[in-house]
Amino acid sequence: MDGTTGRADRAAWQQRSALRVVPAIQPRKLAKVPFVELADGRLQGVVSSGSDIERVYVSSISAGEHAYHCSTNNNRPCGGLRGSPCNHLHALADEAVLQYGADRVARYLRVDADGVTTGADLIGRLHGRHEATPAAVVFSRFLRHLAYLELPETTEPIPELHWFPATGAFR
Repeated sequence: MDGTTGRADRAAWQQRSALRVVPAIQPRKLAKVPFVELADGRLQGVVSSGSDIERVYVSSISAGEHAYHCSTNNNRPCGGLRGSPCNHLHALADEAVLQYGADRVARYLRVDADGVTTGADLIGRLHGRHEATPAAVVFSRFLRHLAYLELPETTEPIPELHWFPATGAFR
């Protein structure tokens, strides 16, 4: 790509409220883990309950300290947290590896990435403890993403996204 084409591509996306989404490394099971992200210094997401179709859990693992937590969206603790990560955290790690790749997730969590290929490998390298974290922010972001899925496809500006600076300061 030459410099002219690169500038044209940047100029084109600056005129739209939508950007290309980086595809997942491998296909994911959205029914089990509909939302996974590396944000706020944590691997975090929303995981469906294995026993109740109407219940979801917000699970997270912090980068560095590897503190982990899992609770319902209304902050009721997961019954599977008994001194080690629960099945929801295992599912979250598995889907994060599919979404972002094992190397990227391991680097983000500050885990030695050598030999990490699965979520189980990641969980096995964590030496954190349970530490309660609020679920509201993650669950709210998940609901916001769901709302965007309901919008009709368009290249027209989306007013609520126009608070982002159009300068190039965040490239």
